[in-house]
Parts: sequence; structure tokens; C-alpha cells
Amino acid sequence: MKVTKISLLLVAWLALSSMTMKACDTKVGAQPGTKADTEQQVATATPSGEVVLGAARISEYAPLLQGKRVALLSNQTGMVGDKHTLDLMLENGVNVVTIFSPEHGFRGTADAGEHVSSSVDEKTGIPIASLYDGKTPMPSKQVMDSIDVIVTDIQDVGLRFYTYYVTMINLMDAAVTYDKQFMVLDRPNPNGMYVDGPILDMTLKSGVGRLPIPTVHGMTLGELAQMANGEGWLKDGKKCDLTVIPCENYTHQTRYELPIAPSPNLPNMLAIYLYPSMCYFEGTTVSLGRGTDWPFQVYGHPDMTGYEFEFTPTSRFGAKTPPQMDKLCHGVDLHNLDAETVIAKGINLEYVIDAYRNLTQGGHQFYLKSNFFDLLMGTTKVRQLIAEGKSADEIKATWKDDVALFKAQRKPYLLYEE
Repeated sequence: MKVTKISLLLVAWLALSSMTMKACDTKVGAQPGTKADTEQQVATATPSGEVVLGAARISEYAPLLQGKRVALLSNQTGMVGDKHTLDLMLENGVNVVTIFSPEHGFRGTADAGEHVSSSVDEKTGIPIASLYDGKTPMPSKQVMDSIDVIVTDIQDVGLRFYTYYVTMINLMDAAVTYDKQFMVLDRPNPNGMYVDGPILDMTLKSGVGRLPIPTVHGMTLGELAQMANGEGWLKDGKKCDLTVIPCENYTHQTRYELPIAPSPNLPNMLAIYLYPSMCYFEGTTVSLGRGTDWPFQVYGHPDMTGYEFEFTPTSRFGAKTPPQMDKLCHGVDLHNLDAETVIAKGINLEYVIDAYRNLTQGGHQFYLKSNFFDLLMGTTKVRQLIAEGKSADEIKATWKDDVALFKAQRKPYLLYEE
């Protein structure tokens, strides 16, 4: 099994976020600003045998973009070594005229669900069109008329309810509507080792569920884009003019550790591995650690009883008003779990079931009054099964056939060895 190990300390992420657009000054073996110079830097930063990102394969995509007006969907994760993909493009003569920003903004500093206004990139002067401004997830006609091709380079984490892929699919719809080209500079999926969870009931389609796929789909954005195109999941069942620049030296069993946190509350790999099991708490009254040092790695509630572990969520960077803010919560600490054990378990509903039974036995509210739990789960059946007292393994067995069907359905679109 190939292992790519890169530190993911939150402090490092904060530092990198602040220097997202800073260009590297090192010049090796060529005149400054030339393609040979840039590719030599990338090659030097990527030892032989390590994963090579699609964005690092400049000679593959830069010629395809020459003479075209480019819109780039990216954020703080769009880095190749210590240089942002936007800088690489500009250095190689690509005419980037617009930046699209997803949830959390171009710098990745906004809270989950926080509206982000459009702006201008301070370094380059390129306009930033926010796709998470609370108005519409689609770019305006004015913006679409000013471009020829949309390029996506963003680090996803492989979950149906993670919004980056939703933004990509919305832009693919826009490309269909306005007859524009679309390109994905592919990146590994840190949860790409397995497939798990129910396929989305499309009557529950929402901003946290866009395609009829399992919770953990096990695909990269490039593969998912190909599948959406090939399965007729885009607007009116049409296809867009799609190009994917794949990674090199990557398989679905690669343990690719992210060099930059993909969003403020996924600060390390354990949080990313626990995310498929923990995110359902977002649809409940239970805190999953937002506003603590261990988001998505603890859970608790002021009214849960019988637990020794305690924590108090507070307002902080990335969690301005976390659930149960300033209240002492009693619950469970998961932040010392072994990563491989978490991966092997896949979606683990034991945590949700534990909290549900504890709170409801005490007469306390568990689910939020909205249907957000069902939207995250992608089905109303799981809530019913939990109420019936089914175990985590019994519930998981109900989507076994979904997983098998999806794995067969996705196979023609895979770019990497399973």
C-alpha cells in the first residue's frame, strides 16, 4: 500500500491560508517565469513515486487553455507545494479572468454555511465571484458570457454532503447552459478507500446532497465529474465538454494526507476519517466539537448523563456560534482513535445511536425540528430504524445492495486502480 504522509497541523493550515496567493521565489534551471522553470520546481517538490496532482501537470493542461478566457474554481486548498494553482496558471500564460469561490470562501476562512460576498483578489486584481453568497449557487449570465472554460482545482473529502462537489456540479450545469468547456485538475480523495452509505433519495436533494450517490462515494472529483456527465445527471440530461487531468501515482488505496485543511472544522486526518460517521450530529442538538480543539472528534450534550468526558464549545475561528456554545457538555472523546480502525469501520452509527438513546431516555430533544438529519443521511429510513432500536450493524446492512449497485455503476468512470 502506498502511503503519502504530509503534516496537517491546524497551525500550519492557518499559516498556509494566509499565504495562499504567495508565489515561490526559487528559480531552478531556467529563466524566471518560464514553463520549464515552474515544472522543474514542481518536480523538485514532488519526489519520485509520490502522488502528482493534476494541477502539477502544467504541460498537460496549460496548452489546452491557451487563448481562452478561464474561470478558476478554487480556494486555499488549490496549492502545488507552496504555490497556488492560480499563480502557476498566470506564470504559464493562462488568461484567468474570474475566480469562483465555494463554501468557506476563496481563503477558506468563513464558517460552515456562512454567506461570502463576491470581491477582488488583492494580489492579482482578478474578480472573485462567490457561489456561496446566499443568492444563487449559479454564476450570472454576465460572468458566463465573459469566459470560455471553467477549471476546477479544489480538495474534496469524498462525502455526498460535502459541498465542494455540489459547487462543481452546479458549474458543470452552467457550462452546459452556456456551452462552455469544463476542466478538472484532479486531486486524491482522502476517503477514497471504500464506498458506504445509502444512495440519496432524490426527493431529499439539497445543498448537502446533489447526486444519487452513497454517502461515501469513494471517487475523486475528476471521476465524479465523468460519472455525472456519463449518467445524464447534468441539466436536462445533457453532457458538457469535459477534460480531466488525472493525478499520477495514485490509487484508491493510497493514504493521501492533506497538506492543508479543506475547511476550518476538519483540522486533521482523523477528523476527515470520522466525518462520514459524525456529520449526522449536525441534524441534532448534540455538539460534535465545533468550537473546541477536536471538531468532529468528540460529541456531547449538556443533558447527556453517565459520561466522564466533558468539553465546552466556545466561539472561535471557524466556529463563531457553535451548537451548545458556552455550555458544559458531557459525552465521548474520539480524538485518540486509531485512524486505520476508523477507516476499516466505515460509517459508524454507534455514536449517533448512543447519543439518541441517552437523550431520549431522559426526555430530551435529539433531532432538530428541521429535516436536516434526513438531508444528511439521504433517506428518511434511518431515523425510523434508530427509533425502532436497530443496531448500527443492522442499519448498515440495509444499504449493502445500494453499495454493490453503485460500485458496479461507477466502474466505467474510474481513473485509478481500486
